[in-house]
Amino acid sequence: MIFKGVSDGRPYPDPGMTLREWAALPPTQVQLDRLITTKRTLDLEVLLAEDSTFYGDMFAHVVEWRGELYLEDGLHRALRCALAQRKVLHARVLRLEG
Repeated sequence: MIFKGVSDGRPYPDPGMTLREWAALPPTQVQLDRLITTKRTLDLEVLLAEDSTFYGDMFAHVVEWRGELYLEDGLHRALRCALAQRKVLHARVLRLEG
């Protein structure tokens, strides 16, 4: 199993974070098997693109809510890690109260 679970949408409130606010969070290592995705599908062009991190944050965005870790953004990065047989993803983690 790659992820702890697959969700169709967020079970937590919209964090309403800008890219600048996400960038202010320090990256940390997160184990893939602790993540629950918030998307059920992935565009393969995004996964396979050479410059997939060129326009966005180079780290995935994770929301910690009620003791669970949700992959808010960066599904393609997480899958690349899994395909490379890495078990850890570098991500920015936002902790929400709830």
